Amino acid sequence: MTKKDVYVGAAFLAGLIVLGCASAMVDEEPAAAEPATTASGDGAPMFEVDPFWPKPLPNHWRIGSTIGLSIDSRDHVWVIHRPDSLAANELGLDADPPTSMCCSAAPPVLRFDPEGNLVDSWGGPGEGYEWPESNHGITVDHMDNIWIGGNGQNDAHVLKFSLDGTFLMQVGSLGGNAGSNDAENFGRVAEVTIDPETNEAYLADGYLNKRVAVLDGDTGELLRYWGAYGNEPDDADLGPYDPDAEPAQQFRNPVHCAIPSNDGLIYVCDRANDRLQLFQCDGTFVDELFVAPETLASGSVWDIAFSRDDAQRFIYLADGHNDRVWIIERESLEILTAFGDGGRQPGQFFGVHNIAVDSQGNVYTTETYEGKRLQKFVFQGMGPVTEEQQGVLWPGL
Repeated sequence: MTKKDVYVGAAFLAGLIVLGCASAMVDEEPAAAEPATTASGDGAPMFEVDPFWPKPLPNHWRIGSTIGLSIDSRDHVWVIHRPDSLAANELGLDADPPTSMCCSAAPPVLRFDPEGNLVDSWGGPGEGYEWPESNHGITVDHMDNIWIGGNGQNDAHVLKFSLDGTFLMQVGSLGGNAGSNDAENFGRVAEVTIDPETNEAYLADGYLNKRVAVLDGDTGELLRYWGAYGNEPDDADLGPYDPDAEPAQQFRNPVHCAIPSNDGLIYVCDRANDRLQLFQCDGTFVDELFVAPETLASGSVWDIAFSRDDAQRFIYLADGHNDRVWIIERESLEILTAFGDGGRQPGQFFGVHNIAVDSQGNVYTTETYEGKRLQKFVFQGMGPVTEEQQGVLWPGL
């Protein structure tokens, strides 16, 4: 099921190591007690799908491929989707003249309250910034700023907005990519995640480049970057992934997430290589986990989120090609169980793309391709692991 390889003394681009890396290191003690509502004790977290969440959208709105998800300090759930992924026969009200009584494309950015009500929406082209050709990923940081990337052919930038959609900053320029060692632009960024301790932005850079890039969250200055195993990034074509070959020394596209943990590690989704790589915040390689390593095509490691206890005991890993969520013990990198299956009913997935966890331990997912939806899985407490693959977590089963 799993394969781990420890790489000692990984090469790193010394000139790119700068001050500002998170002071918390991997041997620090976790903070005080865990909330009762989050993961603790033996076994694994248990969930069931809430088939009635979220509530129906207003205005005859439809959402397209949902390719970003984040949860703010009030447990409001933020989603970004692609209106242009909706087919003409889904958008009768947007036709000129309208061809039916339903429907219209919802704005790209949607915010839901914990009860599933839509409470805000905005996004799209505007003054002073270049909206991505294909928006990808949304993150609410610790100061309630919103970060958005893009994986369109010419997307070489990231955007920062206030909570109400006021434009704050653009880093990079549309069409400006010059490869994985470019100090000014990016290469189709999949996701931006902020370390609240340092206010550094970690970019999964991404669909064209093959690196993690780290920015100052206030100024947008590029601080450092690295490739797989901490190597200097190389954009040479690696060819198709081969599960029987030696592990690739570079990331494959896309580098799909770069997530800081509370104890100073950075978890990187090397999607098509079926692996999750762990680094110190200066880019020093620590460890890796292969997940369903026989998975070909779009790969198994799409996005991760941590359980909300202080120690972040569990990793929830979205696998959009195998249509499931893996539950992993973070310290040991042991895969405990998985849930979900392919399909369109609640609790099933079609291209599960992003994953997030609220303060109560509930898990949320989005789906790309024709999945086009947001789902909630309600935390049921800890339980014994009785099945490697739990299947659909329907209430009462």
